[in-house]
Amino acid sequence: MIIAAMMVFMGQLPAATAVTCNYMELVPCAGAISSSQPPSGSCCSKVREQRPCFCGYLRNPSLRQFVSPAAAQKIASQCGVSIPQC
Repeated sequence: MIIAAMMVFMGQLPAATAVTCNYMELVPCAGAISSSQPPSGSCCSKVREQRPCFCGYLRNPSLRQFVSPAAAQKIASQCGVSIPQC
């Protein structure tokens, strides 16, 4: 319990509910990533849901071949979601 509390305090886990980090949840954003079209409502919903996972995604070199940090920032911004400082 103390470890979980420390992780919440340090920003590692969201305080409300735990999110299962799965970058495949962001598939609804594929169109916005690969073109100039704006993100859909379902994309933005998933971006908000997966926000606690962003730092892990941005640190994963395997994912960079699919999404650049600049593209991730653009989509998050268009969805009104801030990317945490990692």
